[in-house]
Amino acid sequence: MMWSTYLLIFLMLCIGVASWLLFLWAVKSGQYDDVEGPKYRMLDDDEQGTPSSDSAEKQHPPEPAHPTRRRNGDDRLS
Repeated sequence: MMWSTYLLIFLMLCIGVASWLLFLWAVKSGQYDDVEGPKYRMLDDDEQGTPSSDSAEKQHPPEPAHPTRRRNGDDRLS
C-alpha cells in the first residue's frame, strides 16, 4: 500500500515539472504576448492597401457556370 503512494507522488511530481516546463516554453516563445491586441485589431479599418471584399468583387467578376452542365443537379455533360 505504501509503495503505491510513493508511486503516485512521484508521478504527480513528474507531471508538475512537465507542466512547468511547458509553461516556461510558452512564455519564452511569445504565446502570451499581447493577449488583448487581436480583439481590437479586428475592429481597425483596413487602410494598409488590402482591398475590401466589395472592391475585389468589382475587379474580378465571378466566372459563369459551365454552359454544358445541366441545372437540375445532374453532373453529366449534355
